[in-house]
This record gives sequence, C-alpha cells and structure tokens, in this order.
Amino acid sequence: MYDVNTTDVRHFFADVWQKRQQPEQLDALQKKAWRIIAAHPEYEPYLASVERYLHHTWTPEAGQTNPYLHLSLHLSIQEQVAIDQPFGIAAIHQQLCAKYNDDWVQAEHEMMEALAETIWTAQRNRQGLDVNAYMTRLRRLLGIGQEEKARINPHEVNAD
Repeated sequence: MYDVNTTDVRHFFADVWQKRQQPEQLDALQKKAWRIIAAHPEYEPYLASVERYLHHTWTPEAGQTNPYLHLSLHLSIQEQVAIDQPFGIAAIHQQLCAKYNDDWVQAEHEMMEALAETIWTAQRNRQGLDVNAYMTRLRRLLGIGQEEKARINPHEVNAD
C-alpha cells in the first residue's frame, strides 16, 4: 500500500505533463498517465501551474471537477483493467469501449461514476469498498444486473 497524499498526486501528474516532450523519460505508469492527460487538454492549465493549485479545493456543489481526481480515477480504472481486478472489469471495459466505438475515454468516464459512487459510499459508511456493489454498478452500464454469486470483500476477510 502506498502512502500517497494530495500533494504527491498533483505533483505526479504535473511531472508527467512537464516530461511530455521527452517520452523516453517516462516509466510505464507515467506513460499511462500521459495518455490520460493528452486526452484531457482542458486540464493543462492546472498541470502547468501545479503550485498554484496544490491546496485548491474543487466542489461538486459548485459544479466543479477536481482535475487531479479525475485523472487519478482514470488511472485507477486502467490499473484495475490491466490486472482484471476485480475479476471481470477488463471485459466490462472492453465492452464499454466497443459500445462507444473504441472511445476509451468515454467508456472510462462511465466507469468512473461507478467507482466514485463506490468510494463515496465506503467513506460515508466508514468501511472498505464493496466489490459487489461496484461490479453491479459497472454491469448496469451494459444493461446487466448483479452477479449471481456474491464476492468476498477484502475488508470482510477475517485475518485470524
């Protein structure tokens, strides 16, 4: 588990943006991040002036989107898809991309809603992520319901 804070995340994306002219300097994770950044040119002002936005708060109530959170959610989904965890997410991603004519950005925007809602619910309930609820939200994007057999949530495993 990584000990990452808001400042680290914002610097990570800004650093990738700064290195965009020298792609050979990017590691595998940074290359994924660059692909996401390149698909969101509207966020470049925040990346170019990261120090100005280090402590800025964007609020959904004001109709604002946190660009760093948005980029991070894309990266999270891509990492989940890469290792197919939770199992089946890679197939869902592939089917959503096909649904949107290979537009991975739009597919991931749909998936991000499900991820954000799952994270918000876990935070509100002060518990771990509910993988069953997450997968059900993702499956609904394709018009399919929840899985027949519930999965074990990692936070529910007894370590004894």
